[in-house]
Amino acid sequence: MNDREIDELLNGAKLPEGPRAETLDRIAGSIAGSVRPVRPPPPRWMLSGGVALICVTVALAGSAGLGFFGIAKMTSLERLFVFSALGILVLAAAGEMVSAMVPGSRRRFSSGALLAIAGLGFGAVLALCFRDCQTTRFIHAGLVCLAVGLLHAISAGLLGWLVLRRGFAVDAVSAGLAAGTFAGLAGVAMLELHCANFQAAHVLVWHLGVLLVSAGLGALCGWRAANSAARRIDSKRRQSHG
Repeated sequence: MNDREIDELLNGAKLPEGPRAETLDRIAGSIAGSVRPVRPPPPRWMLSGGVALICVTVALAGSAGLGFFGIAKMTSLERLFVFSALGILVLAAAGEMVSAMVPGSRRRFSSGALLAIAGLGFGAVLALCFRDCQTTRFIHAGLVCLAVGLLHAISAGLLGWLVLRRGFAVDAVSAGLAAGTFAGLAGVAMLELHCANFQAAHVLVWHLGVLLVSAGLGALCGWRAANSAARRIDSKRRQSHG
């Protein structure tokens, strides 16, 4: 077969007809009636401030119900160091949590670095302020503080998720770790306001334990969410090929 015969064959071939004009009009009409512009999210600073406010509110509300025994027992210098450090860390964690949920946002720290800074930095402040080396009722009192702190951390994490539910975590594990760190700081703040046990081992192990456990739970939730999404995508892909 020469080139002329190939050209004649192609010119004589019938191409499939496209959809009719009325069909296209119906599709356009249905899209116009159902598709609406998405409301833009609030500015990043506003979201960060709202999330940080949640942390403060949860800590204050929990301490108001249980008693402000911790802050009442502290000296003025201890209050300055402890709550200044907590304030800085809460603002940093709130900003990183928002950045993790808004694709394309600039992040100052990775989630792992945020947790390390929060744990080591606040641990140093606690070690500087509280030097009582006794370990009276270490396990019993510690487990109570751990449970109460985690309860408030979970509350703060859920409320923070409600504020950021329209966001999208590109890296679910990293976002979960940042959210868990933020929530853990809410639990730690509540304990510092409430707990009057200033034994160094107690605050360093059990109060900081709230931060570490909360961060781990956040990363685990992010990992499970990422795996669940991957399984759904894989299932849909198999159905389409089947």
